[in-house]
Amino acid sequence: MIVKRLPIRIEPDPTRVILQFLDLNQESRVNSLLDKVFSLTENEVMLILKEVLAEFESRHAYIEKPLAGSENEQSYFRKILLANFAKIKDHLDKYSKISLNRKLLIGAYCTKEYSVESAALFNPSIVPHPVQSDPEALKFIISLRATGEGHISSIEFRTGTINASSEIILDEKGDYLITPDKKNNNITKKFIAERVNNLPGFNPNALASLPDSFKAGELGALTNKTNTDSFELDVLKDMVNCDYDLEFTHHVPLSARVIFPSANCEAMGMEDVRFVKFTDQGTSCYYATYTAYDGTSIKSQLLETTDFVEFKIRSLYGQSVHDKGMALFPRKVNGKYAMISIQDGENISIMFSNQLYYWDKSTKLDIPLKYWGFTQTGNCGSPIEIAYGWLLITHAVGPLRKYVLSASLLDLEDPSRVLGTLDEPLMTANTKEREGYVPNVLYSCGAMINNGELILPYAMSDSATGFATVSMDQLLAKLLKSS
Repeated sequence: MIVKRLPIRIEPDPTRVILQFLDLNQESRVNSLLDKVFSLTENEVMLILKEVLAEFESRHAYIEKPLAGSENEQSYFRKILLANFAKIKDHLDKYSKISLNRKLLIGAYCTKEYSVESAALFNPSIVPHPVQSDPEALKFIISLRATGEGHISSIEFRTGTINASSEIILDEKGDYLITPDKKNNNITKKFIAERVNNLPGFNPNALASLPDSFKAGELGALTNKTNTDSFELDVLKDMVNCDYDLEFTHHVPLSARVIFPSANCEAMGMEDVRFVKFTDQGTSCYYATYTAYDGTSIKSQLLETTDFVEFKIRSLYGQSVHDKGMALFPRKVNGKYAMISIQDGENISIMFSNQLYYWDKSTKLDIPLKYWGFTQTGNCGSPIEIAYGWLLITHAVGPLRKYVLSASLLDLEDPSRVLGTLDEPLMTANTKEREGYVPNVLYSCGAMINNGELILPYAMSDSATGFATVSMDQLLAKLLKSS
């Protein structure tokens, strides 16, 4: 079987930075900083601010409105500085009228740049773009795991086209990144009740005083009025914090958008997102599972979007939501949602559910073990529907923690039944791919089929991303021969 590696590489670029709040952590440090800034004259403030803007503003070039005298008319860079200034407003009671320049300068001292992909850009998934304008070409979106300082992972995007000659052409990525606004979304009591219904030790009476609907930011004030026990209170806070909505500025190109962790459960990373175009009763949207990591524990999250501008993020729950590598089927199977997962850190399982967010039971897939996968097997994204069944691209871990890519074929009507599995790896790292942040690893979070070819973006050694294509005729011949 011929696997064609393409001369396309998506490499990490440390110059792509975002702006973040610099938390000084100690009240004494914040007060000391403010005293120093307020010791400056207005002329000194203006000169220092001018120097800061000259050095940094051009690195964040998406301008929403031209700078004028009003605080409501600021560049994106200055908008962030003012937002970060506002985060320390509780320390400003002793200061009287504060000029706009001084607010911007204080905001600059409370801001840092973060290079989201300085360490790696890897683990891609690929889906068709929601807007297709050329009938002879296929436009696509690739999601990527970007990893920066502190090994914190976020979600980035690239776009491209497969033309009539089956050539893959990536669009220019641009030089800048922008983060979305986190919305103060509505939470319903019904939504919470469904999630805590089967949670051991949770007293449902803790929900009695909650209104039928409230804003996420109102939870603290609502629970302060009750005698809610600390366990129930912690559960509620975690649930509301980890279930949120995001919105990007519409005119910003997709390759400039980055989803950086903004919930406690994902403070140390949003890892290995697996996108799939999901269709139900003629309506399509995009779902993506990912692993949220807080530095100690993991949580499975589900991201939903129709346009890659607005995103809804919700936690998955149930007895079978406790490990990594979940991937949703692109449609319901026999009237139920279906999911591929890993339940024991070692084997691939399949799950079915009547509810998108609730997964209670799983069954191990009987995929024949090969020596190059004795340590672990897992999915490489969502199953792909073809005439012969469900094509499942997998990863397998063997001696020396060597990750290879493989494939299995599942029955179309009963995907818990394995029809065939490759007798040899589909791909293994070559000499140019095996060296990197994590040696000897090939990995993917999602592929797609176009014009008789499997389009397979893949990560090499947890560092960068490449592309390969495989003839579907050859792949199916191997899979059906093994059945």
